[in-house]
Amino acid sequence: MSNAAFIDNAKVMSKGQITIPKDVRNALGVSNGDRVTFIVEGNTARIVNSAVYAMQILQKERQRAGEAAGLSTDDSIDAMIAELRNEDME
Repeated sequence: MSNAAFIDNAKVMSKGQITIPKDVRNALGVSNGDRVTFIVEGNTARIVNSAVYAMQILQKERQRAGEAAGLSTDDSIDAMIAELRNEDME
């Protein structure tokens, strides 16, 4: 995916359907059968690749859970893994 910003538009049809312009589909990495997510904030909407968005949410949750468990650095994670491995060997 490219980080270059651009503007494109689409016409809303009678049933509320739109065709996502090809440049936008390419930028989002979506193709036939893929899902997109609309994020509406006030009078602004963003469209994102649903799979990418879900992964970002999962990563944020994992980071929060890790920080809550005191695992905020690579060293703290490595120490926990080493501790767990030692317990498994006993």
